[in-house]
Amino acid sequence: MIDIDPNDSGLPGIEQLREIVGAVMTVALILSVLALIISAIVWAYGSNSSNPNLAGRGKIGVLISCAAAVLSGAAVTLVNFFWDVGQGI
Repeated sequence: MIDIDPNDSGLPGIEQLREIVGAVMTVALILSVLALIISAIVWAYGSNSSNPNLAGRGKIGVLISCAAAVLSGAAVTLVNFFWDVGQGI
């Protein structure tokens, strides 16, 4: 039977890579908030100008930006969950 676990100190630069990934997650969350604000403005403008196409695109933008924020925030949890599922196989 082979039992192999991830090695946190096996390669040089792992700690810097963790910092880079954390920074990328922060940027993704900031961009999600920006996209949410822009989409809400487009939705409001489309609704107030009686433009259903623009309002619809704004609604979809709000949903996509919220989904992006959820996925960026839950990325570590999702990877850990599927790692545990994979270990159980």
